[in-house]
Order: sequence, then C-alpha cells, then structure tokens
Amino acid sequence: MKPLVFALRGAPEQRLDLSPLIGERLAGQSLDAIARIELQTTRIRVTAGEVFRITAGDPANIHFAGGGERFDRVGCGMSRGAIVVDGDVGVEAGRLMAGGRLTIRGNAGPFAASGMKDGMLEIIGSAGERLGGPLSGEMAGMRGGLVRVRGDAGERAGDRLRRGTILVEGRAGAWAGSRMIAGTLVIGRQAGDLPGYLMARGTIVLGEAASMLSPTFVDCGVHDLVAARLLGAYIAQTSPALAALLSCPLRRFAGDRAALGKGEILLAR
Repeated sequence: MKPLVFALRGAPEQRLDLSPLIGERLAGQSLDAIARIELQTTRIRVTAGEVFRITAGDPANIHFAGGGERFDRVGCGMSRGAIVVDGDVGVEAGRLMAGGRLTIRGNAGPFAASGMKDGMLEIIGSAGERLGGPLSGEMAGMRGGLVRVRGDAGERAGDRLRRGTILVEGRAGAWAGSRMIAGTLVIGRQAGDLPGYLMARGTIVLGEAASMLSPTFVDCGVHDLVAARLLGAYIAQTSPALAALLSCPLRRFAGDRAALGKGEILLAR
C-alpha cells in the first residue's frame, strides 16, 4: 500500500512538534482531520495542512518529503510501522520509540533516540550532541533498541545509556559513553577526549584511539574475546564496517575506576 505522504510546502517559520504524526495517532483519521492537527511550539497556531501537502496512504508507512532543522520530535513515541524523512530533523528524533523503524535521510539534532525503548533509528547523516542521552532530570538515557549513524555524532553520545546498541560509523565528540549504566556503543573512527567518563558498566568499542583516555581506566592488554565476536555477528547485517572491527584481537581497558568500574573500552587499533 502507498505511504501516507507529507510534502513540505516551504520552510516553517517556527519550530514544529511533529510527535502527533505517527501511525498510532493517525490510524482511522480522514485527510481533513489529519490536516487540522496542530504542530506549533508557540502561541501561533500552525496545522499540518498549512505546513504539508498531504497525500492519502497507509499511516503505518509515513513519508516526509522534505525536512529541516525545525522538525522537532519526529517519530516520538512511535511503537510500530515506519517513518522516512527526506532531509534533516531537529531535536529529539525518535525519542521514547518503543518499536518500528525511523529513517532520517539527513542530519539529526540533539537528543535523538533519547529514552528509546525498542525499534530502529537510522540516521544517514550525522547526529547532534547527547545521542541516546536523557533530558534534564531523567536518570537514564536510551533503554533499548538499535541506533545507526552513518556519519558523526556530537558530544556525549550514549550519555547514561541503559540498554540497547548505538552504532556510529564516523567520529564522536568528547565524553562519548559518559556515565553509561549498561549497553553498547560502537564508534568506527576516533572519539574525542575522555570516552567512557564515569561509566559504571557497558561496552564501548573504538575504531581508533581516543585523543585522551581517563587515567582511571586500566589497560588489561590485548585479547581475542568471544563476546566481541558475538557482538560483531549481531551488528554485521546492520553495519558490516563496524562488525569488521570486532573480528580481530582488541586492547581492553577496564573502568571507569572512578565510578563502579565494571565497564570496558575495546580498542581495535
């Protein structure tokens, strides 16, 4: 069945909250009802019909033809179906996802996959800061699911990661995997200063040595780890390039000893 298409009429004049435009909330609604849904983030009323030309289709398969950095909260709370965005998005893309697949054919702003519980988020471009991280006042970030970023990620990617897997095929900013509770973060190229800062548990895989590693990590030497090969097999269908990092012996650093100290950083080269 054809997708439900939202074709952007022009660049919006204010930030938009696109969280209402998910399959669960649009199922059974007429085009007129969908066009009347309010998306504004200020007192100035903006409806979906004013922002988009809407073409009828299956609400379980949504296509945004056009994007922009003011497209906030795309796919927020979705639990099934698929959403594709042709372009960039703003903050909190895929926040609180509980299932389904969200594909962004561009860049994503800060806090993508924040609080994500299940499903898959794929960002063809780069992600902003705190990928998978918690909002202010929250105790944990991403809680499950799979995130793939084909480009780079900003600072604190995987901050307070609780469960799930984050794959960054490019570089990451400083403090990648900071305060990790558990879960897995794989970075294909170099990370910035202090990856794994204050991590308690979990695994960080680095394709290249970080510019600065905290002295509270302990060098445990080079190992051919069965667990790493199993992880590589798990991610091989999603990211063959990152899976290849796990097919050879890895240098293991245990830490962060300034926190609980049961986490690890695995260095491919």
